[in-house]
Amino acid sequence: MSPPELLVLGDSLAFHGPERAEPADHPRIWPQVAAAALGGRVELVAGIGWTARHAWQALTHDPRVWAAMPRIDALVLGVGGMDALPSPLPTAVRELIPVLRPASLRGRVRDGYLRAQPRLSRLFAALPRGGPVALPPRLTVSYLEKCRAAVTALRPGIPVVVMLPSVHRAAVYGGVHPGRAAAERATRIWADAQGVRVLDAPTLIAGHVLGGRGNPDGMHWGWEAHRRVGETLAELLRGEWERAGGRAPSAGPRGETAVATRGPATVRP
Repeated sequence: MSPPELLVLGDSLAFHGPERAEPADHPRIWPQVAAAALGGRVELVAGIGWTARHAWQALTHDPRVWAAMPRIDALVLGVGGMDALPSPLPTAVRELIPVLRPASLRGRVRDGYLRAQPRLSRLFAALPRGGPVALPPRLTVSYLEKCRAAVTALRPGIPVVVMLPSVHRAAVYGGVHPGRAAAERATRIWADAQGVRVLDAPTLIAGHVLGGRGNPDGMHWGWEAHRRVGETLAELLRGEWERAGGRAPSAGPRGETAVATRGPATVRP
């Protein structure tokens, strides 16, 4: 039996460690931890600031994904967390900043926005619905479903796992996160409807991040959190393969079980 292969569509939490962004094959990032625990390998397709919409674009435009598709044994949707972050500017407008010309104008606009973002995030957080986010929950789950449906159409029967939005204490977002609860609720409802397994990353890493043991930026994780998430993902997938009576990893250590909640179960309000 060949080693299992995972396709992970992720944001920067998938490859950013306690000090900096790391290569996709770094052994301590959570996708590689999971793959090692399963005795397999991972195709990691991810980017800084990626939302569920970016994941869908990668799925439909990145030839690395197309090449991996015939081999994959599980799909992991490690996106959706960035969607819930405060976004005082509309996302489409904010994403135009890097292409402004000339460079001097781009720098002034970028610096001005970064200075204003924490204050604006706190001001918007006081509104009844917490203000605008990078991607509304209804669009997040719409793109997650596009990804799930497209992959399982080609690879029917493989398990699909979605990661719940993480927590943060990032000064760049004013330390506020009013959109997270709605994003988690929408993700759980979608996962329940589609039979997608839910990886409860916030439960695993909240104490680590909010306690200041992660990256100094207050958002990305240290190696302890990467290990816990990766081992939990491995255990979750191993259980899915065994329950399905299909292929299961034939090698690799079994990681500790932490928190993995089932998608098709009672949805918490």
